[in-house]
Amino acid sequence: MVGLREIQRLMPAELSGGMKKRVGLARAIASEPDLLLYDEPTTGLDPIMADVINDLIISLRVRLGVTSITITHDMASAYKVADQIAMLYKGKIVETGSPDEIRSTSNPVVAQFVQGRARGPITDENEEFVRFVRGRAETEGGK
Repeated sequence: MVGLREIQRLMPAELSGGMKKRVGLARAIASEPDLLLYDEPTTGLDPIMADVINDLIISLRVRLGVTSITITHDMASAYKVADQIAMLYKGKIVETGSPDEIRSTSNPVVAQFVQGRARGPITDENEEFVRFVRGRAETEGGK
C-alpha cells in the first residue's frame, strides 16, 4: 500500500530517506486511523521523492477514506495535497482557503511566505526586532 516491496531483509541504516518516510506511513496506517497527521513529510527529500510522497499522501487519503492534516513549509507539496490550507503566523491562523485562494491572496504576510520573497512584512518585522536587540546589546555592553 505504501510502495515498499522486498525490503524486509534490509537494516534501517540501509533504507533511503523516502523508504524511511514510507515505513513511517505504513506504521501509521496499521491501526486503521480516521486521521493522519503528517509533519513535514517531504523535508530532506529530493524533489522527485517528495512528489512520490505527495502522491502517496493523496492515495492513502482516497483509499483509506481518512482525513489528512499536513504541516509543511513546502508550498509545492501544500498546493498538491491540500483541499484547504491554513497559514499560521505568530501562533494564529491568519488565512484559510483553497490552494488557488492562497496562491492569489491579498494578505501581504501570506503572499510573502507562499511566494518565498525575502522582503515583506515578515522579514521587515524581524529586521526591526534584530535592530532592537542589537541596539540594546550595544547599549548594555557600553555600560
